Amino acid sequence: MQRKVAITESKWNGLKVTWGLNPFSSFQDVPRTKADALHQGWVKKDAGAGCQGAHFNGERFWKDSDLGVILLYDVNGFIAGIQTAFDKNTSPNQNNYPAPQMQTHPLVEEGGNYHSTAYFIPSDTVCTTGRTEADFHQEGTGTGLWVQNGTTPSSTVQIPMTIEQARTSAWTEGKCFASMGKHFWYNLSKGMDCNDFFPMFLLYNGGVLNGFGWAYGIDITASSRLEHPPAVTYAQFMAEVPTCLGTWGTLTTLHIYLTDSALADTC
Repeated sequence: MQRKVAITESKWNGLKVTWGLNPFSSFQDVPRTKADALHQGWVKKDAGAGCQGAHFNGERFWKDSDLGVILLYDVNGFIAGIQTAFDKNTSPNQNNYPAPQMQTHPLVEEGGNYHSTAYFIPSDTVCTTGRTEADFHQEGTGTGLWVQNGTTPSSTVQIPMTIEQARTSAWTEGKCFASMGKHFWYNLSKGMDCNDFFPMFLLYNGGVLNGFGWAYGIDITASSRLEHPPAVTYAQFMAEVPTCLGTWGTLTTLHIYLTDSALADTC
């Protein structure tokens, strides 16, 4: 019996990262199988480690020691998730980031770095059954989106798969931006405390989730894959920009696309 794909009206048939105007550095394909990763020069981040770690599930691969994109593969070598990490000492005085309430929820420290982690299949299957080749070809990049919101892989929260589900959740509807999608931000409001700014946004096109991204209140320059939107651009993505974000200055973001054509994302 074939497994039912949870995604409504959209198959996640790709995995791309980084929005930008330069076609040579933007919308970069990243490998969805461990075999392709090895062929393309990605290497195992934790040499000698197995699939199951103390804080995260999946074999982790990176390229050129770039923390901006870390790929997680299941026990069978198929894509299971993605991480972004940054040095906890990047700029400890900038916005006093991250606030204590964001440390471990969702920014998990390991090895001197803070990590944001999302899974494309249930985290408890990553290192047990994983997916077969037939599953991968049927389902694509994944069957759903789960963000890790604690120090163990079991502490995941599932993301709404349709825009209608998002509209009845704690996610706040933002603006449409072509080549991204309709943005949603978690519990966003004009008068909020930016120490509560959840570092993730969701992207919906055609009524279904087909992308997401990270958004950190700090300017991280160590990775060429990361993006650096200035404060003047926030109103293009948020229906109501929190007043406190105006004092934060440049953020660091990363757009992650779950289909093969980001330019077709017109909301």
